[in-house]
Amino acid sequence: MTPVFTPLSEHTGVAVEGVDLSADLSAELVQSLYRAFLDKSVLVVRGQSLDPDQMLAAARLFGEPFDQHNTRFALPERPEVHYISNQDKYPNGKPYIPGSGYHTDHSNAAEPPKATVLLAKALPSQGGDTQFVNMGLAYETLDAETQARIEGLQAEHVYQSSHSARKLVGLTEKRRQEVEQSVVHPLVRRHGETGRRALYINPIRIERLIGMSNEEALPLLDRLLAHATQPAHEYRHSWRIGDFVMWDNRNLLHKANGDYDLNELRYLYRLMLRGERPLQS
Repeated sequence: MTPVFTPLSEHTGVAVEGVDLSADLSAELVQSLYRAFLDKSVLVVRGQSLDPDQMLAAARLFGEPFDQHNTRFALPERPEVHYISNQDKYPNGKPYIPGSGYHTDHSNAAEPPKATVLLAKALPSQGGDTQFVNMGLAYETLDAETQARIEGLQAEHVYQSSHSARKLVGLTEKRRQEVEQSVVHPLVRRHGETGRRALYINPIRIERLIGMSNEEALPLLDRLLAHATQPAHEYRHSWRIGDFVMWDNRNLLHKANGDYDLNELRYLYRLMLRGERPLQS
């Protein structure tokens, strides 16, 4: 089949049909897929039936794997690939909905992952969409006064912000020592491949803005988040079994929705790709 590329919204998301990621793809096709990813930030390759080894090989077409933080979710047979499941629970027994609340993945790393890749293996009969927010567009639609105010600002990112309403599942002691670091990233970052500017905020990771009191910083971050997450900047992905979805953490926020019957299994493979240190805009 000839691959068919279909935009999923005006600004974010492209679906591709007629591609088998387990096959031997030409360099030209891989380049076309990666260009679509860079152009639209969310690449959806439909109809993929991949085992963990094939998932890893497919992701490696686009970059090298990033070590994910919580090894609790690693697949025993292929630890580079993790799983997302609605059957996991917090220690108090409350269901854990992975990815709830807007965020960008692993921004507390000095070189956060450029991309996250999910493959849908089991889905509820309805609900469970993932919402994506285009942070490049969000930056471009800020008023000039706010753009000037945030130019050059930097934020401290930690594993779990003390201001976050969302609580993460605990790490092993070994992983806590490895990933519970503090790093400083620009509040407006320049994309390392496209050069595009984007807001780089993360409600679950940002602890403070450098040189600014919390009384000033927290309302500013709340206002930026409210501006970014308005519907005009959003693409909402309704999953299908076999969707291989790769999104650009350098240009997006995302969140998973728990608006479905938790007695129905939602299960996806998850992998990340190495990125670069966020560039000052």
